[in-house]
Amino acid sequence: MIGIDVGGANLKIVDEHGVHIHYCPLWKESDLAQIVSTYASADNAAVVMSGELADGFFNKTEGISFIVDAVRQTFPDAVFYGTDAKFHTQACAELAAANWLASVDLLRKTYPNGMMLDIGSTTADIVPFSQFDKLINMTDTLRLQAGYLVYTGMLRTPVATLANSAVIDGIKTPFSTEYFACSGDAHFVLGHIGSDEYSSATPDGKEVSREACLRRLARTVCADLEEIGEQGAVKIAEAFWTAQKNLVCSAVEKAAIETGSDIILVGGIGSPTFAPLVGGIDLTATLGIPADALPAYAVREIAGFSQI
Repeated sequence: MIGIDVGGANLKIVDEHGVHIHYCPLWKESDLAQIVSTYASADNAAVVMSGELADGFFNKTEGISFIVDAVRQTFPDAVFYGTDAKFHTQACAELAAANWLASVDLLRKTYPNGMMLDIGSTTADIVPFSQFDKLINMTDTLRLQAGYLVYTGMLRTPVATLANSAVIDGIKTPFSTEYFACSGDAHFVLGHIGSDEYSSATPDGKEVSREACLRRLARTVCADLEEIGEQGAVKIAEAFWTAQKNLVCSAVEKAAIETGSDIILVGGIGSPTFAPLVGGIDLTATLGIPADALPAYAVREIAGFSQI
């Protein structure tokens, strides 16, 4: 059996060979079914999703049906994990944005008083395990309200959504609010990710390189790189990183204090960067769990020992 996590931008699959991440933006003409079909040699698939929110769909119902139908073309007996912590075989409302709950459902069995920070390309899930019963049927809107979903990630967050200025040449310089640069540019320039981790599309559609990232960052202050220099562009990246770091770490601290969690498990492609900041355990480095595809790994494990 394989585990599949269908996000809005990335398709993550875990099988006996490891983790496979495919860039698969659902707001465009999607090749989801085609990618899934390349894993047809597997016996079956256990699936979680969050991609139903992609704005290529009229609503979540349409998105859920699209994802279920795409997977079932290859795996007609696929099972889909829902926010009710149960598996389903047909499209239903409970399937919307249940990927985070699968991760919690798995980890809580070993760490009942722990909590999770799973920070990926787009979002940060911050979830205390001791609250599991209260998490059942929790929508993303409710998680936003509770502070359990912080909508920022390592790749796709527009720089100007979190920071509004940087000090360049000693002058506070406001940011434009155009989508000139993203968190992937900032993290690449600062050395938090490499080109392999920068798997999403760039804002200008150009390559992933240090110079290209610096040029995109410079546009945030309506400049060419030659105008503000590498140092100025790095200041923009640092301003974004400071804002993002403070936002995520504050949310983690608040949840930990409120619930008395005794351990923080960190997953997602941001795990090596954020684990030391929150005093947490990097799931991949410490436990051997594939942190960059935690929900896909979790749903495969849960399906393996569940009576479906």
